[in-house]
Amino acid sequence: MDAVWYITRHEPSNGFVEMLKITPNVTACRLSIQLRAAPGGSEADITYCHTSLSAEGDAFVASFTESYYQNFMQEWESRINHYLSHGSALHEAGA
Repeated sequence: MDAVWYITRHEPSNGFVEMLKITPNVTACRLSIQLRAAPGGSEADITYCHTSLSAEGDAFVASFTESYYQNFMQEWESRINHYLSHGSALHEAGA
């Protein structure tokens, strides 16, 4: 699904970035990422705030449960860690 991303705040010295993702006629999403030092590396606080723009958006927002978010974040973490370790994107089987 096509989407448009905008960086609305970028504070590299604070380890912070905020973006808006607009999926036309579906949702508007604010994504905030705050990094902080942790033993052996860093940790990130990641916040998504979705606003529905249509019936399709209503269904997406309803499906964005705590369980879905936990699975989504585990996948996201795996992909980022792979990239940081290998310098390339993690591709899905068959892709």
